[in-house]
Amino acid sequence: MKNTRLIIFIIVVAQFCCTSVWFASNAVLSDLIINFGLNKNALEHLTSSVQFGFILGTLLFALLAIADRFSPSQVFFVCAISVAFINLSTILESNTFISLLCIRFATGFFLAGIYPVGMKIASDYSSKGLGKALGFLVGALVVGTAFPHLLNSAFFKVSWENVILATSCIASIGGLLILFFVPNGPYRKRNYKPALNTGKVIFKDIKLRTAAFGYFGHMWELYTFWAFVPVILATYLNIHPLAEINISLLSFFIIGIGGFSCVFGGYLSSTFGEKKIARTALLLSGCCCLLSPLFFYTESTFVFLAFLFFWGMTVVADSPLFSTLVAKNTPAEHRATALTLVNSIGFAITIVSIQTISLLSNYIDPKFLYLILALGPIFGVLNLFQKRHLKL
Repeated sequence: MKNTRLIIFIIVVAQFCCTSVWFASNAVLSDLIINFGLNKNALEHLTSSVQFGFILGTLLFALLAIADRFSPSQVFFVCAISVAFINLSTILESNTFISLLCIRFATGFFLAGIYPVGMKIASDYSSKGLGKALGFLVGALVVGTAFPHLLNSAFFKVSWENVILATSCIASIGGLLILFFVPNGPYRKRNYKPALNTGKVIFKDIKLRTAAFGYFGHMWELYTFWAFVPVILATYLNIHPLAEINISLLSFFIIGIGGFSCVFGGYLSSTFGEKKIARTALLLSGCCCLLSPLFFYTESTFVFLAFLFFWGMTVVADSPLFSTLVAKNTPAEHRATALTLVNSIGFAITIVSIQTISLLSNYIDPKFLYLILALGPIFGVLNLFQKRHLKL
């Protein structure tokens, strides 16, 4: 038991290290705009590019059943080292907007061997308490995602090149941790063939389909919210110019606090079940979407930030629980493939969401823009209120 806990801890640390490259370019976007002459739409394009790379990567990993056929720890290591070097190429002076898009695309592609594969490795060590284990794991992803914002804040304020360098270095460390300290888990069942029919399994099985659809609704909101947190803060600052807001530092805390809610949700799921806690978190984050216009009007910066912190907690608390439900309702030999394929579809949804918000921002008052994000939680909650029960 102690050995298992230590290994889960190492997986969590490695997940944090490797996912720090995810939003690295978002954190230093203003510097990239100046240095490479990017236009104001660079945020959504660079974010969508990494998401699209992740989608293609997860789809390929799923169809070929990479982490079910080969050692998931070795797959994680290879992808971690690859993503570290690709991310590092961002600092090359010869970069253009097109080359930066390619770098972000390749980053997303190899992250497909980190995020879902990390969940697969954790599930291979956890016969019980998987919700708690994945709570820590996704929590690490959340903090890792927010980490570049911390490096770029006035609290540290290192150069943008050093932000990229730091995230690449710790991604390499994450890969090495998995390679040397995390062997294949005791509950791993190897699959020797590509799983080209896994998609049919997901959508035919009622329990798995319910979990997947809940996750898809959650993903419509999650990454768009994360990508636009700095924009939300800037919008409030434009409306209330006397407010004291450190956008980079607050972006880190608003996104990063979700890591703690993932862990807390994992513990709650042990008592109340993954489905109930996931549904509650999705309902609360959907309410945040619907209430968001009201908080732009408040003169109290404290009230506005408290709302964003609450939103940051609820928007991701359900993520590990949906992954747990997918893992529990999938045969062990297909678990990595199912997790990866569901991830792939979910991240495809994030591109549509990000681009939709970006397009509508040209026509809608920014205070009302995030009402659109409520569509995802509404879909997910309605699906989870069906009477068919998932394995708890």
